[in-house]
Amino acid sequence: MKIIMIGAGNLATSLAVALTDAGHDILQVYSRTMQSAQTLATIAGGAAVTDISQVRADADVYILSVKDDALPVLIPQLCRGREDKLFLHTAGSVSIDVFQGMALHYGVFYPMQTFSRQKRVSFEEIPCFIEGSGEEETAAIEALASQLSHRVYRLSSEARKYLHLSAVFACNFVNHCYAISAELLEKHGIPFDVMLPLIDETAAKVHQMSPKDAQTGPAVRYDENVIRAQSQLLKNNPLVKDIYDRMSMNIHRLSEEV
Repeated sequence: MKIIMIGAGNLATSLAVALTDAGHDILQVYSRTMQSAQTLATIAGGAAVTDISQVRADADVYILSVKDDALPVLIPQLCRGREDKLFLHTAGSVSIDVFQGMALHYGVFYPMQTFSRQKRVSFEEIPCFIEGSGEEETAAIEALASQLSHRVYRLSSEARKYLHLSAVFACNFVNHCYAISAELLEKHGIPFDVMLPLIDETAAKVHQMSPKDAQTGPAVRYDENVIRAQSQLLKNNPLVKDIYDRMSMNIHRLSEEV
């Protein structure tokens, strides 16, 4: 298929590479800056453009991987004169309805993974969640996604909102906890890599048991002396102290649920 990428960020880069590896032709890469567009175009092929009016009208699929708030701005410009093409966005929290009235054929292709330009990922095991404006569109998106991943699921926009929220907790918030841990360690001359075996074992455990069953630590036991002492260590950082206190309370609450 002939594909045009709208956006050249982390997800767009990984997706464009996967599409190219699957034999698809990237005709153009659009980005607000020429440097970003050219960087991805060099990797995945196609021409780099920074003016949406320069985007070609002869592609089969237009994939938008941009910030959520850019979609309502770009979609009307992109769809105009190309209403019969297939348009997809890759956002976790944006409804399929963002295309309504702008195009005849549209949908969502949401790969649930954390992406970085510096690290190439294999799409084969990435869960990809799709939605189409009709059965024909859904089948076409499903066929395209299945060329990249073995794990393709149909999911409504309403359900996808909760999927994305869950991903924020499982990925972004967990990583922020790593950042807090690293900051605490650094202040006391301890390298963060001492945490890596603990992190790896915790992640490995949830492949074998539920996260609730894998939970350990003072909050599960509600060891008030330890919790109070650790909370006091954070007294000079009220925001992190509040995170610690509230997290401990919620861990204990979950541990008591049958």
